[in-house]
Amino acid sequence: MLPDGYSDVPAGKLAAVVTCLEMQAPPPGRKDPEQLGITLDRIERPDVAWYRDLYSRIGTEWLWASRLALAEGDLAAILHHPDVEVYAVMKDGRAEGLLELDFREEGTCELAFFGLTPATIGNGTGRWLMNRAISQAWSRQGHAPIQRFWVHTCTLDSAQALGFYIRSGFTPVKRQIEVFDDPRLTGVLPETAAPTVPVIRP
Repeated sequence: MLPDGYSDVPAGKLAAVVTCLEMQAPPPGRKDPEQLGITLDRIERPDVAWYRDLYSRIGTEWLWASRLALAEGDLAAILHHPDVEVYAVMKDGRAEGLLELDFREEGTCELAFFGLTPATIGNGTGRWLMNRAISQAWSRQGHAPIQRFWVHTCTLDSAQALGFYIRSGFTPVKRQIEVFDDPRLTGVLPETAAPTVPVIRP
């Protein structure tokens, strides 16, 4: 347990406050914004390079790095697992959003990754995508229903993320502190990423 007061974070590391949220039943339906020219496509056995490109275009601003640091074989093993579902938000023939649902824990679905590129932000696409995430998590065909749908977000994510999840029907249930190597210093992300988060060199 961390003591009350300030705790130093070593140089070269980042720290984030992580909030875990869950729902134990499908929430009431929310308005489904019309999305002309946008589709959600299931990507079977996604190519690792394709996935990393989309992941980077969405997440570099928020210092998403965990999937970029994985070895190609380890990442492929996750993405190709029969209980992991990857979807792409398609616009003008290009993937501009990512939805990843992880059913590997029995009775549970984790909203593992959820995000949009700048090309699809601000037009209700996030709500549209969340409506589909919730529907798919709770009505997965050919499998027993889940009892828990959960997600986590942190203070490095968009300031709107936590409120969006709560409005979507998730309830905060746990808070954690995550300390990890700054991916801009390990070479996983460019040093210019997330300029509002200063780099502190060891």
